Amino acid sequence: MGKLVLNSFVTLDGVYQAPGGPQEDTRDGFEQGGWVFPYADDDFGQFIDEVFQQVGAFLLGRRTYEIFAAYWPKVTDPDNLIASRLNSMPKYVASASLTDPEWSGTTVISDLAKEVTALKENTDGELQVHGSGALAQSLLNLGLVDTVHLLTFPVVLGAGRRLFTEGIVPTAFRHTGGRITSTGVSIQTYDLAGRPEYGSFDLPENA
Repeated sequence: MGKLVLNSFVTLDGVYQAPGGPQEDTRDGFEQGGWVFPYADDDFGQFIDEVFQQVGAFLLGRRTYEIFAAYWPKVTDPDNLIASRLNSMPKYVASASLTDPEWSGTTVISDLAKEVTALKENTDGELQVHGSGALAQSLLNLGLVDTVHLLTFPVVLGAGRRLFTEGIVPTAFRHTGGRITSTGVSIQTYDLAGRPEYGSFDLPENA
């Protein structure tokens, strides 16, 4: 059985919106897109290549899917690992309205709980989610995420959509690995560990 791996880029204040470019996602008047670019280095590229070497299929939200579909099919260099995997491997897009996806190898799904569970069971390798913030939140709330690669960039934006929002299901994770890139990006890997545990640092009462 494969596992669902969530790959998320966030700022120090938790923003995931438009990491790749100024026009990627301007919802709510967001004008600070492209905040990942200054921090891209060989360490970052190596990690991304490692991730894409493990993929068995992709699961994307509608917005991220459309961003990817407009770009990656045009990248035809066979030595580009990301492009070759995205263009050749199965892609599933979660959408209630998309009916005729043009990107080869795409299947539309709508029932996350049922269909994603089946995909995990039938995928040889990782079922990977990249970006797709709203989808990521839904998958976390459904308990369908097995592993999170959380890449935190050393920048605060003060605006934008945040990955972990008010009302998300309380979730505990177990840290399984990490590194820091030369530009200060913190790459940490966590496995889902159930619900949080709680305690207190209160001083014991005097006998």
